[in-house]
Amino acid sequence: ACQEYTDNLFEYTPMQIKSAVTGNGHADKKQVQQMIKLLLSLNSIPKPDDAADALAAALCHANTSGPAAETFRIK
Repeated sequence: ACQEYTDNLFEYTPMQIKSAVTGNGHADKKQVQQMIKLLLSLNSIPKPDDAADALAAALCHANTSGPAAETFRIK
């Protein structure tokens, strides 16, 4: 449905997101949540868990720039 409104959609694998946030593509959910808290200077881990996942995906995309980002654009 989103593609009807924009072509600015990108897709990353869980391993890419984990690697971008923690430096370890095999990090567990708690490690990702803790890094989100630290990287964004939050007082606590975002709840529900999906919120931390969304923030991790956003940070992954923010750290993927230029031509590299085009690789992950949904066509």
